[in-house]
Amino acid sequence: MDNMEKLVRERRSVRTFDGRELTAEDKEKLCNYIASIDNPYGLPIEFKLLPQMGCPVVVGTELYIGAKMKYTPHLNEAFGYAFEKLVLYAQSLGIGTVWVGGTMDRGAFEKAMELSEDEVMPCVSPLGYPANKMSVREKMMRKGVKADSRFPFEEITFRNSFDTPLTADAAGKLFLPIETVRLAPSAVNKQPWRIVVADDVAHFYMQRSKNFNGGRIDMQKIDMGIALCHFELTAKEQGISTEFVFEEPNIPKKDDMEYIASYKFKI
Repeated sequence: MDNMEKLVRERRSVRTFDGRELTAEDKEKLCNYIASIDNPYGLPIEFKLLPQMGCPVVVGTELYIGAKMKYTPHLNEAFGYAFEKLVLYAQSLGIGTVWVGGTMDRGAFEKAMELSEDEVMPCVSPLGYPANKMSVREKMMRKGVKADSRFPFEEITFRNSFDTPLTADAAGKLFLPIETVRLAPSAVNKQPWRIVVADDVAHFYMQRSKNFNGGRIDMQKIDMGIALCHFELTAKEQGISTEFVFEEPNIPKKDDMEYIASYKFKI
């Protein structure tokens, strides 16, 4: 994938497709890429194409892709990271996607995924070519969650502590990696990511939203995996080397915040 900023800015959730099946070439490229997808936690994730499936809020395609993994610590972050890599690659091919976690017949999809008792399937996505126009329902859904709205840079990024906002101008070469995090998709557009840059480390925290409870499937931790994906891939593209670490720093935080992970970086 090239030009992460362009992919992130142009990609949107697609719920209205034009009815065309994926070309054999695009399907082959997608399947080949799936085989290469990894995640910083090193957890195995199995992807599977699911034909002839449906979802009440999606029209114009019956092809979906799901992914499953063993129930284990950090599964949600790992899933979010890996599934977002798939989503971004699909965008590079002109294939539309939308994260679907609740508005589906979960039992039917889990059966199609051949889910065992010790596995989870957090989300799926339809695959297809976007229609020229969004449906009225899709427009209303986007309006309802203010899908095109994002928090200002300095509300999600801080220097050394949560008391000192880091501005876009002061971020230097970290601006673009953090900006692609700021623009990332999230469940109901809650944008739970917060980043504290201290010396040569970017620490990622989740600010838990009301009515989002943790559990086997934790949508906001999946969102944090998406954020990690955007930061790492964009930093790599900018020539910034990164090292994924799980070492919580001694930074005072609010009760509704949880440390997720860090990236040591070298510019």
